Amino acid sequence: MHHDESPFPVSPDLNRGSASRRTPPLRGLWLLAVACLALAVAPASEAAKAWSPLEVDVWDPPFNSERKRRMESYEALDRAAKAWRICVAIPHLKDAYWNAVNFAVIDAAKRLGVAVRLSEAGGYAGLDVQRQQIEECMGSGADGLIIGSISADGLNDLVDRYAAEGKPVIDLINGISAGGITARAAVDFWDNANQAGEYLKKSIASPGRALRVAWFPGPRGAGWSAAGDSGFRTAAADGSIEIVDTRWGDTGRAAQAELVQAALATHPDIDVVLGTAVTAEAAVDILRQTGLTNAIRVMAYYYSPGVHNGIRRGQIVAAPSDQQAIQTRLAMDLVVRALEGKPYPRHVAPRVVVVDRDSVRTFDASSSLPPRGFRPVFSVDDWQ
Repeated sequence: MHHDESPFPVSPDLNRGSASRRTPPLRGLWLLAVACLALAVAPASEAAKAWSPLEVDVWDPPFNSERKRRMESYEALDRAAKAWRICVAIPHLKDAYWNAVNFAVIDAAKRLGVAVRLSEAGGYAGLDVQRQQIEECMGSGADGLIIGSISADGLNDLVDRYAAEGKPVIDLINGISAGGITARAAVDFWDNANQAGEYLKKSIASPGRALRVAWFPGPRGAGWSAAGDSGFRTAAADGSIEIVDTRWGDTGRAAQAELVQAALATHPDIDVVLGTAVTAEAAVDILRQTGLTNAIRVMAYYYSPGVHNGIRRGQIVAAPSDQQAIQTRLAMDLVVRALEGKPYPRHVAPRVVVVDRDSVRTFDASSSLPPRGFRPVFSVDDWQ
């Protein structure tokens, strides 16, 4: 079926990580693994093709901090006009959240017919690594760049440099403050955490008593975790939630487990552990080991396979999904549109959905999770 060149064929006016080591420089990481990819991608290929057309939020004006947006219908390109060379930089592959991004990058590149080099920086302490990876990749003749940034501000000079060279830069998921970005494919994590807080108030809180919550927003300095912290605090501002402890840290499993244990030791009377997907997964094990499973609820403010399974088993109450695989496919489509001079929205994202035990069995998990058995792939049709 031929798709319209515009991403908005219908425009209703509706007002309303698994590699914990530090990654070496990019040249040592580029692995051409097409044979392995074919096996890994096959189970999810049909679901991947079905993502478009899609109802999306479009920020109007772009990047506004008040989250003013409208709903549109986005239709993806069939294929790129040429084999553009795209660099993709992400923070890490320590958890399934970014594995889902990795899968979606590779799958979208194959469908569009573009070349991709993907790098991961080993964690949120690796800003210098991510900078080096981006500079090396872009210096190899790349046409465009997609960044899942480690830092909201730490890459601004690079973004502005490539923008000045006429190379599109797409901000993916985490948020970059640089004025030179071409477009952004990113759910505002304010929404994720705010919806998590609203769900807690409606589904768990008792009248006349504040819900005592230990809150784990993620790493300091990352745009997404700061936005999440603001969104949850907004939900808690009416007094129905008391944030008794806030602990920031990298999203590695060991780091989050240590934070949860420290919070429980300080506040054994909390009602809820709420945090990153890794926080929730670690908390389930810790509560089971300490015999507190029935006393303390667990909730994540974004999605992962562990969270998905925890919801199905009744171990995790619920989690919003920002549908990161869909965000990634949007980013890939946006960079090609920008390179080919086709129309595109400057700030677009799928809509956040809250998944609980009632809705988990009908939720389209391919929007948020990598296929079972998928392993990291770092390049498609690599260029010399």
